Amino acid sequence: MEYRTEHDSMGEVRVPADRYWAAQTQRSRENFRIGVGIETMPSQITHAFGILKKAAALANHELRPEKMTQEKLDAVCAACDEVADGKLNDHFPLVVWQTGSGTQSNMNANEVIANRANELAGKKLCHPNDDINMSQSSNDTFPTAMHISAVLILEDCLIPAAQELADELERLEEENRDVVKSGRTHLQDAVPIRFSQEISGWRSSVEKDIALLSMAVEPLRELALGGTAVGTGLNAPEGFAQLVAEKTSELTGKTFVTAPNKFHALTSKDEIVFAHGAVKALAADMMKIANDVRWLSSGPRCGLGEIRIPENEPGSSIMPGKVNPTQCEQVTMVAVQVMGNDTAISMAASQGNFELNVFMPVIAYNFLQSARLLSESILSFTKNCVKGIEADRAKMRHNLYNSLMLVTALNPYIGYENAAKTAHLAFRENISLKEACVKLGFLSPERFDEVFRPEEMA
Repeated sequence: MEYRTEHDSMGEVRVPADRYWAAQTQRSRENFRIGVGIETMPSQITHAFGILKKAAALANHELRPEKMTQEKLDAVCAACDEVADGKLNDHFPLVVWQTGSGTQSNMNANEVIANRANELAGKKLCHPNDDINMSQSSNDTFPTAMHISAVLILEDCLIPAAQELADELERLEEENRDVVKSGRTHLQDAVPIRFSQEISGWRSSVEKDIALLSMAVEPLRELALGGTAVGTGLNAPEGFAQLVAEKTSELTGKTFVTAPNKFHALTSKDEIVFAHGAVKALAADMMKIANDVRWLSSGPRCGLGEIRIPENEPGSSIMPGKVNPTQCEQVTMVAVQVMGNDTAISMAASQGNFELNVFMPVIAYNFLQSARLLSESILSFTKNCVKGIEADRAKMRHNLYNSLMLVTALNPYIGYENAAKTAHLAFRENISLKEACVKLGFLSPERFDEVFRPEEMA
């Protein structure tokens, strides 16, 4: 491999010749060999840096045109666009496990953008600190990148994925309005319910979660940029914070505003904690829905077997013909991961000291992993499972009429205690409710048939 020599305030460093990063990025690569190639800074953060650095350059050009000249601006914006579009992902090698402020990732962005801008300009035009990091600090750029990336992944990935599932559940609900089945509470038989009503519970849960996610996005629109090192705005020109938020909004098509209190924005991560709580709520509901589906599809002969799900792949290396509810299982595993991430985020957010939280990379990593995994998980579950769910109407009817809890319909006619006696006798002697009720002398066969209408109980 060929190298070139770069330098920073600590001296010279050899850097791979075919990479745009420079000395500080290389030092971080050498000093933090932790999770290399596996736990690198999420690409969403890198792309957000491309957006915020362009917004900062545009704002600096308006406020400091003598420093951010038009020539510099053109080259910087072109380089930032490539970063934001993911074209330079290979030039961002740093791991999550670095400085807690994300300084090295900020400098990674500064160095890559500066060197690429210089290459585009055909000359040494931009300096990583003086030009790309102008009016900024790692302490306000990294939390800004966190908020930008969080808004984008929630609004463009997770909420649409959840909405697609809600729409598919609504279709399934309409298909099954005429199907009555046994309800279940405590994993025991309960009174009848329409299958459409059961599905409506799933749909409503997802829709509620979408509403919670939409609510949680709003605080994330506040950007720390302009606070610089400790929240005082040192070295940032007046109006920079407001202008850079406006530029970010224009570049993303999303609404962003400057955080009203930069001291809070740098040290507190409560907006991320709140938003991840909404992500966790969706994960919890997905766990419940996936478990319901695999319970209802259990069998095919020795389980509930009330629904059929798509047979996507063989389920066993030893049992021929076995098919497992694998899509349900991936959902539940992702849900567990999200719940674990929530604990990590909560603990990290609680560790802000004085003017800065120094757990930001791990917060960003876990938040973005949760949102990405859950988005992909829901899309897969919708496509490969929910779209193919079919009610086994015969099995549902059999289970319905075999349920002892239909005795609840007799309460108004023979009373609770007599109804309980009827159910216990039917269970002990393995006879029907009708046979038990008549045997106990509570109702005649004709009267039983008159009042016992399971479908009307739903």
